[in-house]
Amino acid sequence: MFTSSREPIVRIVAIVEGRGEEEAVPILLRRIAADIDPTVPVEVLPPIRVDRYRVVRPLALERAVEVAARKVGADGRILILLDADDDCPGERGPELLRRARVARPDRIVRVVLAKAEYEAWFLAAAPSVAGQRDIDRAAVAPDDAEGIREAKGWLTARMPDGRSYRPTRDQASLTARFDLRAARRASSFDKLWRDLQALLLSPAVR
Repeated sequence: MFTSSREPIVRIVAIVEGRGEEEAVPILLRRIAADIDPTVPVEVLPPIRVDRYRVVRPLALERAVEVAARKVGADGRILILLDADDDCPGERGPELLRRARVARPDRIVRVVLAKAEYEAWFLAAAPSVAGQRDIDRAAVAPDDAEGIREAKGWLTARMPDGRSYRPTRDQASLTARFDLRAARRASSFDKLWRDLQALLLSPAVR
């Protein structure tokens, strides 16, 4: 009887908040997964989009996690990836994780809140996106990328007059190009890296 020696495919689905993330996050997860361990076969499913301010309310997150659990299957993994905005990631993140695990204890779940926006990760790796999507070629990373409340505005300020950063137009393209290693100096991106590694390498919940 023939037995395949191939590693089982790890299926991951993300819960995200914006249309830009719907396209960008699968690109990001595939890039990080390939860097962590290119021998692990990964299937990143299309994300589930939810409203940021609705998902933190009672039952809304639980409904999204239930949809994700059904979509990803019995051995799948769920990543909740949202902007922290004005919330403290160290407080809101554990709260959301607890709720998600209560909703589906039979799934491996991780929660990452980008501080304060996903785009802060581009700022942390600014030299790698300089010259891309009309961003000034001389752009350099700020000392505290995650301390800038309006990362989208920071990017717009480094674009020509009349041009503005738009997630639906620019986020996926910059996600495909920014330096992942440089971005790890942003604490929330480093957490994403570590949490994705846990999702990839953890055995399925039984």
